[in-house]
Amino acid sequence: MTSELALEFARKIRAREQAVGYWAVLDAPVATERIGRLGYDYVALDAQHGLLGYSGVLNGLMAIDAGHTAVGMVRVEDNNLTAIGKALDAGAVGVIVPLVNTAADAAAAVAAAKYPPMGGRSYGPMRSALRIGPVPAEANATTLVFAMIETPDGLANVKEICATPGLDGIYVGPSDLAIAVGGAFPGDPAIETEFKAALETIAEAAASAGIAAGIHTPAGEVAALRLSQGYTFATIASDLTHLEQIAKSHLAAATSAVRSDAGTKES
Repeated sequence: MTSELALEFARKIRAREQAVGYWAVLDAPVATERIGRLGYDYVALDAQHGLLGYSGVLNGLMAIDAGHTAVGMVRVEDNNLTAIGKALDAGAVGVIVPLVNTAADAAAAVAAAKYPPMGGRSYGPMRSALRIGPVPAEANATTLVFAMIETPDGLANVKEICATPGLDGIYVGPSDLAIAVGGAFPGDPAIETEFKAALETIAEAAASAGIAAGIHTPAGEVAALRLSQGYTFATIASDLTHLEQIAKSHLAAATSAVRSDAGTKES
């Protein structure tokens, strides 16, 4: 991926222009490369709940960059210098930081992602130096930082979080957010009203602060809905989810045909 692509994506997000991405949880670089060529603005690798370690993140980012179409982002496993720095050194254009509960948490995430004097990122860009930097000021200008809003405290403090200097946006984890507002499980219909209100509160807080609001969605139709509701960017599903869904649909089609054919022969 060229530095121009990274810079343009950073400009787009900071200008709150809408973008659509895809979520990858599998350590399957060839599949990730093919997905990255489809036209998504970004592909996010899940290092928190995904089934890939550091080598998977590195290989996934290289696979995304090979397509020269999408940029690679990483949902890091924790809000700390090491996790964030390693993802950025591997070439991520942006990091999505989980479990941000306060403005102080958000400030810590920004500090971990930025070189001095803006933050405390240790210098050792390894792969990222090929196209982002290696001058620290250039990397700081390109690197995006998103704080996840997914807990009761995060929701309560969302305005203060959004006001954090250097934070480029917030990102909704809908499963945890549903539980945070009282749901017994993600998608619990009993808290539909509370969940919708939380989504509105988050989008409005980001808009008031002039930063981007992103959200994970299970399908393209839901992504389109969230974008129409004021979200800046939306990530769709995951490779594992879609693999299971399409395999199941083909099995259903095949077995239905077999049963139909058997019924015809018996009659």
